[in-house]
Amino acid sequence: MDGMKVTIRNIREDESELLKDFLYEAIFVPEGAEPFERSIIEKPELALYYEDFGSGPADFCLAAERNGKVVGAVWTRIMNDYGHVDDETPSLAISLYKEYRGKGIGTALMEKMSELLREKGFKKVSLSVQKANYAVRMYEALGFRPVIDKDDEYIMVREL
Repeated sequence: MDGMKVTIRNIREDESELLKDFLYEAIFVPEGAEPFERSIIEKPELALYYEDFGSGPADFCLAAERNGKVVGAVWTRIMNDYGHVDDETPSLAISLYKEYRGKGIGTALMEKMSELLREKGFKKVSLSVQKANYAVRMYEALGFRPVIDKDDEYIMVREL
């Protein structure tokens, strides 16, 4: 991780507001496009990523912490979101603040989350990603495979 000391740990209850920050960071903005208004995360199709988080059977969240600051997070939930494949498969969302991307932190978060889900008895995990998003390569390297190919996005699944 380029000498960048990062601790991966469970998110604390008092940090659940961070999910909103990371959800906003996770919204892919194509090169040259204007970022979305922050209020976009209040839309129902996005709010389901964080509302009542911790109440569902697959609600897990891991945080990457550096020097006491959370710089990234990965979380899962069984929800009817963009990456939904079935009611047994958690959907995954991952996000890092820009300056921490491309340093192996996302991969470490994904591996830890996959381990956690495996331990909890889940068979696979899914996600939705814009085809133009550089993260597609990371997901493929981690064993995610496209199961649904939409116009500009993939729904990908990793067998655990």
